[in-house]
Amino acid sequence: MTSASSSSARAGAVGDPPEHYGDPIGEQRPLAAGRAIVDLSDRDVVTLDGPDRLKLLDSLTSQSLVGLAPGVSAETLLLDPSGRIEYVARVLDDGETTWLLMDAGTGAGFAAFLDRMRFMLQVRVADATDAFATIGTFGDAPPATAAPNGVPLVWVDPWAEVQAGGFQYATGSHPSEGWSYREALVERDRLGELADAPAAGTLALEALRIAAWRPRAATELDATAIPHEFDWLRSAVHLTKGCYRGQETVAKVHNLGHPPRRLVLLHLDGTDAVLPGPGSEVRLGRPDAGGAVVGRVTASAWHHELGPVALAVVKRSTDPASELTVEAEGVLVPAAQEVVVPPGAGATADVPRIPRLGAVRR
Repeated sequence: MTSASSSSARAGAVGDPPEHYGDPIGEQRPLAAGRAIVDLSDRDVVTLDGPDRLKLLDSLTSQSLVGLAPGVSAETLLLDPSGRIEYVARVLDDGETTWLLMDAGTGAGFAAFLDRMRFMLQVRVADATDAFATIGTFGDAPPATAAPNGVPLVWVDPWAEVQAGGFQYATGSHPSEGWSYREALVERDRLGELADAPAAGTLALEALRIAAWRPRAATELDATAIPHEFDWLRSAVHLTKGCYRGQETVAKVHNLGHPPRRLVLLHLDGTDAVLPGPGSEVRLGRPDAGGAVVGRVTASAWHHELGPVALAVVKRSTDPASELTVEAEGVLVPAAQEVVVPPGAGATADVPRIPRLGAVRR
C-alpha cells in the first residue's frame, strides 16, 4: 500500500517510496544526524498475539526471545534445517502483541510458516502490512508513532553492539559504534501527519547501512546464505539458547568450521562515476588481469564521505590484500576490500589435535 504514503507526493520525490528527493548524497548528512525520516512504507509488518507468542518465535528462530520485555528490540533469523537463512525479522513486543518488522515481500511467507507451526500453542498470527507503515530514522520517533497497547512501536537496531549470547567476527573498531538507527510503525491513515517532516530517500539510508557493514535480507541473502558469512551472530543469533531450526549448522560452523564465504566492504574507484548493481561479479586482480570470479556484489551506493562503496560476498580463501575488480554498466572498476568477516572466522572451539596413527611425537 505504498500509494498511501505522503512522501511520494513531496516535491522532487523519485520513486514510491522515494529513493531520493533530488539529492541522494546530500540527504545522508541530515539523516545520519537524526534530522530526517525515511519512508519505508513498502516493508511488511506481521503480528503475533496470545500468551505463547514469544515461546513460538523462540522455539523456531535463532534469537532468545522468551521473556523479551515490552519495548525492548531484538532481531532473529529463521533458518532452514541446513542452517541457511530463510527469513529475517526485527522484533518488538509491547506486552500484548509481538510486532515483526520485515523487508518487503517477506512478511506473508513468514506469517504463513508461523501459523502452520502453532500446533497447540495459543498464538494468533496476522499480516498487518495494510494497516501499519514503517518509518526509518536516526533520531526521535515521529509524533505519529503507533502505540496501540501503550508502548510506542519503535524498534531500535541492535546492530550497534554485540548482543547477549552473540559473537562478533570482525576485529578492531567497528563502524556500527554509535549506530542509532531505528524504525517506527505508523498507522497508514496517519501518514499525512508526517508530510512536513524533513525527509531523506531510501538511497541515503542504503549508503549509511553499507558503511556500517549492516546486512539486510533484501540485499545480502541468497539461497545458500548462512549467518556467519555476514557477522550476523553479533545481533541475531544466541549461541547458547538451545535448539531451533538450523542450530546444529550454526554451532558446527562457529565451533569447528569456517563459513565458505565472507562479507567485505569494497571501496570502488570513482573515476567513471558508475556503481555495480546487485549480483555483479567480483574478480581477482586489476581490470586488465582477467582474474577468476571470487564473489558477487550485494549492494552499492555513493557515500557522502567514503565515496562509491559496495558490500560483497567473496570466497573465504580470497586474500584480504588482493586487488579486486567489479563490472559496473559495462565498465571494469578497480576495488579495494575492507575486511568485515575475516578469513579465519569460525573454529572457535579449542579442540586438541589428535596425532595421526603412526606419527612420532617429538
